[in-house]
Amino acid sequence: MKDLRVVFMGTPGFAVASLGSILINEYNVIAVVTAPDKPAGRGRVLSKSPVREFAESHCLHLLQPHNLKDPVFIRNLIDLNPDIFVVVAFRMLPEAVWKIPPMGTVNLHASLLPQYRGSAPVNHAIINGESVTGLTTFLIDDKIDTGNILLREEVPILPNETAGSLHDRLMKYGARLIIRTLAAMAENKISPQPQSNFMIPGEILKTAPKIFPEQCIVDWNSPPVKIHNLIRGLSPSPAARSEFIRGNNRVTYKIFESLPEEGEHDLVPGAIVSDGKSFLKVACKGGFVRLFSIQAEGRKRLDIQEFLRGFRIDGFRS
Repeated sequence: MKDLRVVFMGTPGFAVASLGSILINEYNVIAVVTAPDKPAGRGRVLSKSPVREFAESHCLHLLQPHNLKDPVFIRNLIDLNPDIFVVVAFRMLPEAVWKIPPMGTVNLHASLLPQYRGSAPVNHAIINGESVTGLTTFLIDDKIDTGNILLREEVPILPNETAGSLHDRLMKYGARLIIRTLAAMAENKISPQPQSNFMIPGEILKTAPKIFPEQCIVDWNSPPVKIHNLIRGLSPSPAARSEFIRGNNRVTYKIFESLPEEGEHDLVPGAIVSDGKSFLKVACKGGFVRLFSIQAEGRKRLDIQEFLRGFRIDGFRS
């Protein structure tokens, strides 16, 4: 089982946990593929991906192709004589790559496929108010997140949990699911199933496309629970945002923590209710959203009490 020749592909920290788990379980990782170094920070200094840093610290053979269709890169993969590719949080692979290993190319996805196909399943599950999500391992095919399923594992979404917290839990559970998948495949104890087998009659498939900046703007005309779900589904990054407005003075701010308060009122959406010291809530349709942690433009993230000590909120709306 442990003689499998594994090529691992991934880039962010989410992928490092799976790669580490594969190594701890003594699988033979013959190469690691990750994104090229990119300029980062004010100095635009080249920055290594978390997967590259981990791979180098464990003396693993590293490949960083700029073009996944590059014939030289593809030849290098073939020459490695791999049994299987494992992909976690990487780019879409061309057919010439994912068809190389005889056992197939396994991908870990942070949802219960076929629900939430796309690049942002953690965010969208929380934004939509789901109470359960999960993880899926599947065999990559020529479309995005549509391949035959190997294993799935349900994971509850905790009350008021943020995308950041859920991401970290799924990262750990995903690392375990990868090992279960590799073990089952090595012993031929798993039968890939089409995703249609996991669809409930009448169920609407929800997608998880990339989130763009304009989707992060809070609409205070929405109900409090919907706004709260948006805030926690985008926290800590890219973060929901709004503005404090007073005349021509506009201060953009990000929101990281909140709670909904349902109840009738006669305030206009966006009106601010605060004692200027200990609490701040914003009126919305059918209630309020109480803010607990925000970051005003040009400032650091603060809890609301710290923020109010340094910002006179009187006369502002949102």
